[in-house]
Amino acid sequence: MLLALDTATKTVGLAIHDGTQVLAECTWRSQGHHSRELAPEVAMMLRRVGVQAPALTALAVSLGPGSFNGLRIGLALAKGMALAHNLPLIGIPTHDILARIQPRREGPLLVVIEAGRGRVAALWYKWGRGGWKAQGQPEGFSWSELLGRIDRPVYLCGEVDPEQRRNLEGDPRVELAPPSECVRRPGFLAEMAWEKLKGAKRPEAGTLAPIYLRSRDEVS
Repeated sequence: MLLALDTATKTVGLAIHDGTQVLAECTWRSQGHHSRELAPEVAMMLRRVGVQAPALTALAVSLGPGSFNGLRIGLALAKGMALAHNLPLIGIPTHDILARIQPRREGPLLVVIEAGRGRVAALWYKWGRGGWKAQGQPEGFSWSELLGRIDRPVYLCGEVDPEQRRNLEGDPRVELAPPSECVRRPGFLAEMAWEKLKGAKRPEAGTLAPIYLRSRDEVS
């Protein structure tokens, strides 16, 4: 039984996966209240499924990039539970969760997440054997900087506010994923963690660290 936590941005998600199916999943838009909301929501989800924390066999967490505070809160709770119950803790990059949801396409995929101060953390993907493969590392951009980097048609998904979505709808280089495919589903985080856990060396919770953008791009 695996519990997955995603607190990388204002979009927060939890899921419980038993290795064959998602038993429970919830996602909500938090207004900076991660520290107050997360633990009670975890407890509620465990009760709904009828599982107590000692019965868990693994934990998963979104590693970032994302909000400094959001990442810190999620990783602290996940590490605390993992160490208290001697469980493996699997970390998954935030962009990879969104990429996992997207269908196969011929051209490149561009995944964006909120990075604060009017910036986004962007990462390009290319379809390869087994799914979308990241090309390089996440980078921080303003929207004008990011659009200046696009030199061919691209499929864009992720956290795009309504105003920016309206602006992008008129750009012939950009095909926007529908809003339903722009939400990071924690069920996919749980699924990816199970795959990573199989046949792998047991991950040590104490060594897991969040992924941040360079200092000039980090968010608070």
